[in-house]
Amino acid sequence: MQLIQENPDLSAYLAADEVIDHTHPLVRQQAARLAGEADDSYSYARLAYAYVRDAVPHSRDTGDPRVTWRASDVLEQGTGICHAKAHALTALLRAEGIPTALCYQTFEAVHGLVAVRFHGAWHRQDPRGGEPGGRAEFSLRGERLAFAPDPALGESDHPVLYAAPHPAVLSALRAAPDRSHLLASLPAIL
Repeated sequence: MQLIQENPDLSAYLAADEVIDHTHPLVRQQAARLAGEADDSYSYARLAYAYVRDAVPHSRDTGDPRVTWRASDVLEQGTGICHAKAHALTALLRAEGIPTALCYQTFEAVHGLVAVRFHGAWHRQDPRGGEPGGRAEFSLRGERLAFAPDPALGESDHPVLYAAPHPAVLSALRAAPDRSHLLASLPAIL
């Protein structure tokens, strides 16, 4: 699948906003800690990915009812669904100057991923981590995502790389009083 930048300006994939708040002190502190352990931008990206995948549990797996959507809130509260985890990873990567996009797959509902830009190409990553027992991995050599869509079931990959969260996803995250409401209101298509 060929990935398509929504915005041709690569600097859009480094920007901070209300959701990808990589200038927030919590995000900067975590980025600095991870950067202190990294040898280069690639190793930093792997560490940031592993941190979000492993240290921020998916709220569905833990039964946590809280809904987070802002990157700093995800890091502070230590929970989130796939979209929230993607926001947190995007913020950590952009904090260290790594262009990062938000992208999506469709299953029963829209699933959130990120794409990082290394060596002139975009590489999709899934910080969700997979269901218990399953595991996604950071990779620039072929995708190692948590889930593979089955077109026969109407599932799909979306090729568009967004600089900001898709409005339909963000609207559902912001409006949900808890995770059960959120899961019922996430868009099924973009």
